[in-house]
Amino acid sequence: YVMLLTLSPYTPRYRDRVSPPGVMIRPYLNGFTIAFNVSQPNTWQPYVDSMHHFLAAYDDKVQEEKNIECVSGQYFIQGGNESEEKKACQFKRSLLQNCSGIEDPTFGYSKGQPCILLKMNRIIGYRPGAGVPVSVDCKVQKGNDSDLRSVDFYPGNGTFDLMYYPYYGKFTHVNYTSPLVAMHFTDVKRNCLVPIQCSLNGKGIINNVNSDRFQGRIIFTLNIGK
Repeated sequence: YVMLLTLSPYTPRYRDRVSPPGVMIRPYLNGFTIAFNVSQPNTWQPYVDSMHHFLAAYDDKVQEEKNIECVSGQYFIQGGNESEEKKACQFKRSLLQNCSGIEDPTFGYSKGQPCILLKMNRIIGYRPGAGVPVSVDCKVQKGNDSDLRSVDFYPGNGTFDLMYYPYYGKFTHVNYTSPLVAMHFTDVKRNCLVPIQCSLNGKGIINNVNSDRFQGRIIFTLNIGK
């Protein structure tokens, strides 16, 4: 009990062995295969509903009410006592443009051009990229590279802005909203399984550990039917 009293509830004491972040995608329903037929709305509607549910916290009005506008391109370092509530930067879903679900409520699924969101796992105090924004790229994991002909990234060129880091923990960073990168698969080969690997790229990022398919990268399969 006395030893527990020496631990801070806000920040882990030892963070020198924390691995670089893993990543996760949305929508995530039944594993890492996203399969649907464009002509059958019942096959893709669950993905669309999942996306809208996930992005509700990113609605522009919600972000404007809870969070502040920050300076892009630099870490948002906040001093003071570790128990003080920290401010959080706005990440509005409108930044995701064609993958925001605003202009196209189906996130491209009704056209066979699905949007998938990539989220970096939270690590307290971590400053990804060592001062340079971490970027995302996607490629065919195994098979013919021509099966994936075009991917658009939002916001901007598919980077995680430095202003959303560091993260100070759930007790003090209560309104923190994880930044996202949207991947819009606008031209994928139809009627076949296309395994795709999307990776983080930046200083200090590890994305090639065979024993961990989530550290710095994620592998999933698209199967888009007509």
